[in-house]
Amino acid sequence: MAIYVEPGETKLTYMKKTVTLLTLVISLSISQATESIVGSATKTFDTPEIIGQRVPESDGNTLPDVHDPVLAYENGKYYMFTTGFGIGMMSSPDLITWKREKAPLNPIPTWAHELVPAYNGHTWAPDIHKVGNKWYLYYSCSTFGQNISVIGLATNKTLDPSSPDYKWEDEGLVIQSRPSIDDFNAIDPNLIIDEKGTPWLTFGSFWDGVQLVKLKKDLKTPDGKPKTIARRRNPESVEHRQIMANSNAIEAPFIIYRNGYYYLFVSFDYCCKGLNSNYKTAVGRSRKVTGPYLDMQGKPMLKTGGTIIVGESERYSGVGHCGVYEFNGKWYIIAHGYDKQKNGASKLFLRQFRWDDDWPTIIEN
Repeated sequence: MAIYVEPGETKLTYMKKTVTLLTLVISLSISQATESIVGSATKTFDTPEIIGQRVPESDGNTLPDVHDPVLAYENGKYYMFTTGFGIGMMSSPDLITWKREKAPLNPIPTWAHELVPAYNGHTWAPDIHKVGNKWYLYYSCSTFGQNISVIGLATNKTLDPSSPDYKWEDEGLVIQSRPSIDDFNAIDPNLIIDEKGTPWLTFGSFWDGVQLVKLKKDLKTPDGKPKTIARRRNPESVEHRQIMANSNAIEAPFIIYRNGYYYLFVSFDYCCKGLNSNYKTAVGRSRKVTGPYLDMQGKPMLKTGGTIIVGESERYSGVGHCGVYEFNGKWYIIAHGYDKQKNGASKLFLRQFRWDDDWPTIIEN
């Protein structure tokens, strides 16, 4: 999630866009996790039907304002992590009513502020997974419109704030991006552990698109350099770095493994503009975690491919930055949608989907 400076844009316009984003995300919260080592959650619990249930939309606890939500499940309770100050966190017994929890990053990491001077605690796009007996919470700290960014990691033994074992330990830097040095943006992290048990981190927003880097067994240290696996522009046609960033509107990757395929979910176009947001969620798949990822028409995601599964509708001006999970044999997509009935507010979007010929189809938009 970021704001990008258009070529020739005035400083005043950029400042207005920044204020708009802060207004949209000032009260957010998040949680995402999977308990499977290959990217899907455990199947040892019951999940209520979400589709068809119309919860009271006047109650912020049942339709909370969120950006970049992800999910986790532990001991009969769901946890949602979102963009927010110190990372937003909420809990729910049923995926319907949500309770706000204290921010995991408290105090905020000083090392991140040193590397990203504009970082003030407003922490973007977390991702959470349980590996072994520990929860791994990835997060990003950035600067609007620039790739001055870092991805960090925090760990915990439990997600239950009432447990005596509940304590977030900040593990520090995973990867960073630097202007005029790195041709990627180190935000929007997502962990995927492949069928051989090798951990990978996918990330990226604009610039040269979605990245993938192998991690060492500590789930923190990069083992090699990032590789671009999806983009929306022709790199040969770009002459200026800032134009390149703005012309490559793809971000927020999320990879799962199912039935011999790795599925790469991404967001196209622009978030954070209220009713003018035109976010879209797209997908491609590959037999290998490293790609190539192809859409339903066989077009490579490296060459602007991607099958759109949800975007603008009668209710939403855009839906994006998704997480994908299997709970008790049912598949869910969680994202944020810009609600036309709420003047473009960024609301929780949580739906079931089915697999048609091994491609995801959302049951209700």
